[in-house]
Amino acid sequence: MIQVADILKAAATIRGVADNTPLVPSAYMSKRYGHDFLLKLENMQPIGAFKLRGALTAVNNLSDTVTGVTCCSTGNHGRGVAFAAAKRGMRAIICMSELVPKAKVDGILALGAEVVIAGKSQDDALKESLRLVNQDGLVEISPFDDPYVIAGQGTIGLEILQARPDIETLLVPLSGGGLAAGVAAAARAIKPDIKVIGITMDRGAAMYASIQAGHPIEIEEVASLADSLGGGIGLENKLSFAMCRDLLDDIILVTEQEIYHAMQTLFYEDRIVAEGACVVGIAAVQSGKLWLTGPTATIITGRNVDMAMFSKIMNGDDIDLDDVTIKGQHYGA
Repeated sequence: MIQVADILKAAATIRGVADNTPLVPSAYMSKRYGHDFLLKLENMQPIGAFKLRGALTAVNNLSDTVTGVTCCSTGNHGRGVAFAAAKRGMRAIICMSELVPKAKVDGILALGAEVVIAGKSQDDALKESLRLVNQDGLVEISPFDDPYVIAGQGTIGLEILQARPDIETLLVPLSGGGLAAGVAAAARAIKPDIKVIGITMDRGAAMYASIQAGHPIEIEEVASLADSLGGGIGLENKLSFAMCRDLLDDIILVTEQEIYHAMQTLFYEDRIVAEGACVVGIAAVQSGKLWLTGPTATIITGRNVDMAMFSKIMNGDDIDLDDVTIKGQHYGA
């Protein structure tokens, strides 16, 4: 388990670069659902996503003898690793699957990293990343199953409770579990009775399926509006699986239609452009799958969205994923 001391060290590592993002109230959600509802704006990070915290912590803890890094990513972790590696003058090779949106690939290339597209899942991308470790002597930075990455993401939990000690519930987007594990570890160290709930999509949710099975399993990865929440957790998962299993109070699944509606809500009510993965906490509340009982915060994890798709959603157009069509609806209709 990652301890709060590890998270405090990470906070010192990222200070001045990736910390102190705003925590702001959503007037609409607070009024509609009867309790303060706060948004931790990680979309304001220099790379547009929370992943910078963990990547910066991990890369900055590498020895001076390391000349290059690699990772698998659904986009935002790769961007964080690319940013952190560039600051240290290291080579970075980011491995991603064919499901990663072009906007995220382009963002990584713009930071000077190399990109390798491998297969149709994050598990395929991970195999390529591990091959590069053996072939080129690079160090692999896991997007979720690395102690420094988890500690770095945990600094979000510290900041939320430092700003609002009265928060009763944290709604955390859940994928490989690095964010949820770190935030839960930090929050429970400060406030043991706080509720920490993981929220993810109902298609291809690897952590949820693994916890249900009692051990890490592979599942089919499919296209989703919450593409950042896709990918496996690794069959040899050492940290994030156990931490999520032990520290999360619950996991709630939301549909693509509910994510679509929540993206509209965040934009039209709070004027925030964000990825589908960011709004799953809002979706859980709007769908009635979660009732607020006191001050609640969720994490707006990133803004690196495909703007063509985002514009379609805001216009109420139908969205075609690989195997499903999400019926459009105009906001408020």
